[in-house]
Order: sequence, then C-alpha cells, then structure tokens
Amino acid sequence: MDRISVIRRCAAVAAALLVAVLPGTTAGAAPGDNPGALTPVPSAAYGKLQLQEHRVAASTINTLDTLLPNVGVDAVLKSANHPMRNKGDCLGTEAAALPLEPAVSSAYCWDTGDANTQEWVPQGLTSSGDADDDGLWGTNKVILSGWTNRAGENLARVAFIDANTAGAFKYRWVLLTVPTEGGTNFTNLGSHLGGAVWYGDKLIVTASNGDASHNALFVFSMAHILQASVNGDAVGKTAGGYSAHGYQYIMPAIGSYSLSQKCDPDTDDNAPCVAAITLDRTTSPYSLVANEWFSSGGAQPARIFRYQLAAPGGAMPLTVDGNGKANVLPGALETKAVGLQSVLAYQNAYYTADARGGIGQHGILWRLSTAGATSAAGCGTPSACWGKHTEDMSLWWSTKQVWTQTEWAANKDAKWKPQAIPERILFSTPLSAL
Repeated sequence: MDRISVIRRCAAVAAALLVAVLPGTTAGAAPGDNPGALTPVPSAAYGKLQLQEHRVAASTINTLDTLLPNVGVDAVLKSANHPMRNKGDCLGTEAAALPLEPAVSSAYCWDTGDANTQEWVPQGLTSSGDADDDGLWGTNKVILSGWTNRAGENLARVAFIDANTAGAFKYRWVLLTVPTEGGTNFTNLGSHLGGAVWYGDKLIVTASNGDASHNALFVFSMAHILQASVNGDAVGKTAGGYSAHGYQYIMPAIGSYSLSQKCDPDTDDNAPCVAAITLDRTTSPYSLVANEWFSSGGAQPARIFRYQLAAPGGAMPLTVDGNGKANVLPGALETKAVGLQSVLAYQNAYYTADARGGIGQHGILWRLSTAGATSAAGCGTPSACWGKHTEDMSLWWSTKQVWTQTEWAANKDAKWKPQAIPERILFSTPLSAL
C-alpha cells in the first residue's frame, strides 16, 4: 500500500519539549543524581508502544529510480567533498567537548561551515559497524551522522563519512526525502531526526515530535540513493529537473512505522516520542532499542523499550505480526535518569548519557541495570566526565568501539544565536573502558 499521506512532510518540527511531573508518576532524578535501578513498565501499558508498519509501493520507488540516477554508497563516498579535521587540528572549544574520562581512541571535527552552523545540529549516529558483522559495507568503513534542521525548513540530512583511512575522514551530505505523486516527485522529510540505526541495507531514523501522521520511525534503503539533476534551493521537481536544496544526493523513504496516536512529549504514560534508537546484537534475534527524552532540567522518568529486528535483506527491518504491527518486546523499562539522548544496550547493561544542558558542562554516562546504577568510565558518582552535550551512541560491533558525537555550537550565553562557539566533535572510546 502506497501510504504517502502517512509519510509525507510534517506540519512543522516540534516545539521544545515541555516537562512536568504529573500526578501519579514517579519523579526522575535531578541532573547528576544517581537515577537508581531500572524499573519495569507495566505490560498493560505496552499497547501505547505498538507500531504499525507502512510501506511505500514498489512502483513508487521504481518510478523515482527511472527519473533520477540510482547510485550506491560507494559512489557517494568517492564524491566526498568535506574533509574532517583530526583531533590535533580541532579548535580548543571542540577538543574541550571530549570526555575527561575515559581516553578516546579517535576524534574528528567537522568542516568549518558545519562546525559553526546554527541552522543544523548533529543528532543520530550509526555506521557500517551496525550494518554488518564485519563492520564493512562492501569494502568500505562508513559512519553516518544524521543532522536535523533548526531553521524551520523541516529538513534532515545524513553525512556519509568515508572512514576507510584513520586520520583522513571525509564526508558527503545526503538529503532525506519522502516520495510523492506516485514517485514522480519528492519532498523534504519534515520531521526531527533524533536517532539512527543502519541495519543490513536499511537506514532507520526516528521521527519524533511533530510528525503529522504519528510516525515514530522512517525507513530508507541503501539500494535507493538518487542523484539530483538540478542544483537549486527547492526540494523536488522544478522547471529544469529535480532539486535537493543544493545537495547532490537524496534518499527517498521506503516506509515508516507509526504510533496509534500522537506522541506525548509531556508524560511517560501515553504514546512515546521516540528520541533515539540503537542496535543490540547481544540479543537473539537482534533488537532495536528505543528511548524517549525529557529535559535534563526536568524530572520526568523515561521509557526504554525494544522491537525485534527481522532478518536483514527483507522489505522492512522490524518483525511484525499478521496485521503489520511491531509489538514491543517483553521487558520494557523505565529510568529516572534525565536528559537521555541515547541508550546503548550490551548484554544486561544499559549505557545512558545524561547530557546536561548548561554551558561547559560535561555529561555523565550511567551504567544502568535492574540492580542499580553506577557512573561508567570510572568517573565516580556524581562526577561528570563524559562528553559535553553528546547525542546518539553506536557500538561498532567488530571492534567494540563506542562512537558518539557532541551537538553544540551555541554562543557564550548558551543561546542559538551568533557568535557560535563550535563544540562539535565525533569520537570513539572502547566499550571495555565504560
């Protein structure tokens, strides 16, 4: 079924989340406080977490493929036009965003324009280390960094980072889009991109906070990366061809997963606004770990929940029942940790970054379980030593390196106005150090 009405653009990117402790809920920990043990989400509440699968018709995707050149990941990497700076070439404010502990294995800063822009912010992160056991996509090592637009243009883009040569990373932007008009056109994604997972040939991104059709996730395919024919500001068909807001490449969505109702950013009692996702290869079958986000300035507990992943290579990545519904797996949990930008699961532990919102504040990386919470990386509780304003995390399975990125380029008053102070850095650290 070609459910374009469901996965078209949102009305707007959501307003900032409001945070309140509602009657009957358990208050979260204050920023920096030990959040304590994970607690179970009552199974009676699982219905609010159920997702409905929607697929774009194959004919729609095939039509787009005939209108624009269909290129692969390798072609995008070979055209990479933005060099990344090694740690030694990063600015002092960028390097200062790295963790105090543990020591990082590698670190890279963005090309100047992306390091300083306040229109875009880095959010989701995944890699070929998620996509395949050997960490390669074909012959390439690739990191994908998803950025969301803050300028009211409802755009989302992904940096395809050529990570083949240590010390010589470079990247190319790809714009995420949604097909329209039966595949004869496309438009911008129109949703806040918060988290990302590359699984097999599929890229899954979150669609939190504002999707007009209650979508929680969008799905893209590495088999459908198209090259725009016109270099212009528009997104979609123009008089001269097809434009992608100045970007050379687009990825059209091939499907989505929606909630039964609009997500509720104010409470953990209703449909969740999915903030981030990660891949857990320690479960059998593999699972997609999702979490919701509430402000580090608030006290709202957040849910952590899972969906079973289907075998890679299928039409869609999540396992669904006969009605096309992806049911949340047993064992959904809730944490009092605040400011959760990502939850990385490994065996029986959940690593969660408490990304505090103040100027110059390092975060706390908690190691959570149903037995309790400890501060990971040997920082000591409640000392803050993790990166500043970190976002999504991703485990490169074959090397057991944890990758993440920092977000900020605000000004000296923590306002997203000039003059930007660049604090964005992509870095990795061994899982064993956590």
